[in-house]
Amino acid sequence: MIEEKSKTTDLAAHIHTKLNHSRLALATPPLTVLEELFECLFYTSMRTEEGELTKVAVTLIDPANPDPAPPRKIVSERWSCVEFAQRIPLDIRSLAKLSKAADPSGTSLAVYYDQDGKLFIWGMIDQAMHYQSFLNYESESGSEQPGLFQVFIDDIATLKVMFDYELLATLKQNVLVTRYLDVFTIGPVSKIIRKNAGAIRAEIKNFLAASHPGEDFADWEEFVDSIWTQTLSRLLLKIQNYHHGGAVLISEDSNDVDIKYAVNYKRLLLAISGYLKQAINSYITENRIDQRLASGKQTVTKLLYEQETIALHAKTEVANEIKGSVSFIASQSCVDGVVLFGQDMVARGFGGVIRSKKMPRKIYISATATATAKSLLPTDPKHFGTRHRSMIAYCWEHPGSLGIVVSQDGDIRVFSRIEDKLIMWENIKTQQYQKSGKLKATRS
Repeated sequence: MIEEKSKTTDLAAHIHTKLNHSRLALATPPLTVLEELFECLFYTSMRTEEGELTKVAVTLIDPANPDPAPPRKIVSERWSCVEFAQRIPLDIRSLAKLSKAADPSGTSLAVYYDQDGKLFIWGMIDQAMHYQSFLNYESESGSEQPGLFQVFIDDIATLKVMFDYELLATLKQNVLVTRYLDVFTIGPVSKIIRKNAGAIRAEIKNFLAASHPGEDFADWEEFVDSIWTQTLSRLLLKIQNYHHGGAVLISEDSNDVDIKYAVNYKRLLLAISGYLKQAINSYITENRIDQRLASGKQTVTKLLYEQETIALHAKTEVANEIKGSVSFIASQSCVDGVVLFGQDMVARGFGGVIRSKKMPRKIYISATATATAKSLLPTDPKHFGTRHRSMIAYCWEHPGSLGIVVSQDGDIRVFSRIEDKLIMWENIKTQQYQKSGKLKATRS
């Protein structure tokens, strides 16, 4: 859901409702506390410190009981709280000053309120980089999060509220977004992406038949599709982090694109294929060891242990290869023009200029990933900038293509022609958000 003309009080009301429906034993903060917190953070986002805009994360966490329900097994990279000798009143100046020592990619500030509802900063929380790595698909797991929720200042007048790994809402200037479209998993966009993964799907099917004949490809198909879409999400997140703006075009027909820097970069595709194979090898070998131990065997053969170790190391190596390939391609988006991919995810070049000129009289903004008729809002394409209009024109003239535009402010919009309509999706889910089991469903 998107609500325009929203204020920090609207964000506070939404979060207050969500927390009232949580399954946590912790008390929900008073609405006035949330209003003060979000207002302070909102205005802090407009403050500069040493010539740089403020970027910081805060965690609402009780200093009297910061870890009320620790897990049985404490992993080494789990968060901890580092308490200040004195509490600091929460205000714009203090937040801006402390932000220089609290990079949100690695830490957050511990904030709470007293019996009078006054907010204060009482410490810092470490190990946040593992949280960010999971959100950005750079690790396979992440530990539970501290406190009640986290708030991130991502940009000027932009607040993002997270509950565990669930994104509850974003307030961007005067627009409150409480629902994000998972277009890469369901709907017409996901169908195009899955179709593009046809070749690699066939390759993995052949790999299973040759290397693991007892395995059914149907059991692995969802995994193959997820790695394919995750890689695209990782690319978009990297482009987004440059704050330069960029565009990605996935199409087999490049006749209407003048590529300034033509390449034929297959490494990302090959790395995805290698990762899938090594992940399968690792899982199957580990499963054989578990079955052997479950059957009462007390030992594991040297060969089986070596196979597991080799597969695990190979999987890690090729995962790093994907990371490097994604960074390599993402940096090319900083040159004006589109980054062009074939439908097989082979990069064909960058700095591309789209020559398509013909545009539909109207395009349709979809409020749902599935782009149902009731969810479509017609709008004039001339309301958009040059980069968006070029992508609209290309996708209109080339059905089956997929255009993605990343604005300088981080907004991501996806374009594709579906039958006789040019559809645009915005507020796209790119990070690895997960619904929290601690929150009950509520109507936004």
